[in-house]
Amino acid sequence: MNAMTLFSSFCLGGFECSSHRRTDGTRLDLTSATLHDHLARSDYLQLQEHGIRAVRDGVRWHLIEISPAGYDWSSFLPMLRAAAECGMQVAWDLCHYGWPDGLDIFSEEFVTRFAKFAAAAARLVREESDLAPFYCPINEISYWSWAGGETARMNPYLVGCGRRLKRQLVRATIAAINAIRDVDSRARLVTAEPLIHVASQSSEIAHISAAEHYRQAQFESIDLLGGWMEPELGGRPEYVDVLGLNYYPDNQWLLDGPTIPFGHHSYRPLAEILKEVERRYRRPLLITETGAERTARPSWLHYVGSEVRQALMEGVRIEGMCLYPVLDYPGWDNGRLCEVGLLGAADHSGQRRVCRRTAEEILAQERRIQSVLSSMSMPQEDGRIYAVAESLQ
Repeated sequence: MNAMTLFSSFCLGGFECSSHRRTDGTRLDLTSATLHDHLARSDYLQLQEHGIRAVRDGVRWHLIEISPAGYDWSSFLPMLRAAAECGMQVAWDLCHYGWPDGLDIFSEEFVTRFAKFAAAAARLVREESDLAPFYCPINEISYWSWAGGETARMNPYLVGCGRRLKRQLVRATIAAINAIRDVDSRARLVTAEPLIHVASQSSEIAHISAAEHYRQAQFESIDLLGGWMEPELGGRPEYVDVLGLNYYPDNQWLLDGPTIPFGHHSYRPLAEILKEVERRYRRPLLITETGAERTARPSWLHYVGSEVRQALMEGVRIEGMCLYPVLDYPGWDNGRLCEVGLLGAADHSGQRRVCRRTAEEILAQERRIQSVLSSMSMPQEDGRIYAVAESLQ
């Protein structure tokens, strides 16, 4: 493990593992669609050739739970063992937009079955590996509650139920965290929430206030999980461990308007946003997702890496940044090839095509960031729960 951070390399790779149902009823399974389920070992080894020794990957709940509390681990064990054989450090996603058929996402059964599944997965990981594990219980609660509960863009395809869905997903996350920690007290928990900036395109006070209210809403899921908001849900500060943040080129926009382009006067530097989050929560940060498509890949990584280095030099504790997805993948809605990864299609031997300019940028960022880390006296992990910022008290 890198002595300066929680992960074996600062640059991580993330495997797209969405498993939700589309409006036409088709179940997505991006782990299978990219052949990563069959090529996990060679994928891990190939990433290590490019300096990536830690990844985000997925455990497919919908495949594993074949009956309530009845599990078939055949889709997961080969990946788990491949990671152990390769020495690849993995943060496992337990629910990436998908859940077993026939289970009502708003039911108490959803919460209890997810907690039992999380405990069973943690037990298996503990049996197979001596390394302290990392888990992301539910990916992007904020986005999922908006897209699935407010705008019907993804399952459960509802409108006007975003608040309800967000709180249900928080309850399920809390139950899963408790279940995981009961099984393995070494486990570290990672969130993965969108990091955004919303600005007003008007000088009117009401519009400026509305933009700021929207911007502040990005913190609601974490505030609920930490018990700083609606503590009756059961949230507590110790449920917020490693604060994962997903950041893409379209994560800044004008309220009721378009995306803010890079270089625009309203575009907020990423380093400033990271400083705000660290001050608010006093937790170690992880860029859990970032990336761009096709020719924008290396330049976007160059920008994010530069901003991360700036934040590090200003005292923000950042544990890593994850290229996500690290494999090219077929798009959710139409199956078009999304060329976003370091690695692309595999040949007959399982070796994947490499985006050379992205590979060069990853190695450059790893080298530059390690240089920054080695020149600084970074606080080491001591197991304490960081004090919540005054703004949350």
